[in-house]
Amino acid sequence: MAGKLVRDKIPELIVKDGGKPNTRILSDEEYLAALDKKLQEEVAEYLEQNDLDELGDVLEVIRAIAEARGNGIDAIENTREQKFRERGGFKEKIFLAL
Repeated sequence: MAGKLVRDKIPELIVKDGGKPNTRILSDEEYLAALDKKLQEEVAEYLEQNDLDELGDVLEVIRAIAEARGNGIDAIENTREQKFRERGGFKEKIFLAL
């Protein structure tokens, strides 16, 4: 079955528009694989459009991945903060030539 992972309310919106969505619930393994694919899709859309909406979609997928892997956005934020304290951020715009 070809298709893609969609947000929870998409089937309801399709019905509202007169359509008949063909959906199924993914297994945990399929869900993780679909989330990884969705992340690639959303990052590509952001890179193409440089749009804040697309960046929001990237963040939503990251949240879903964290939760699906038994963590949460707080665990990611804690890791980010620790790396920031140890290595800094990207505010200085430093480019290291290789």
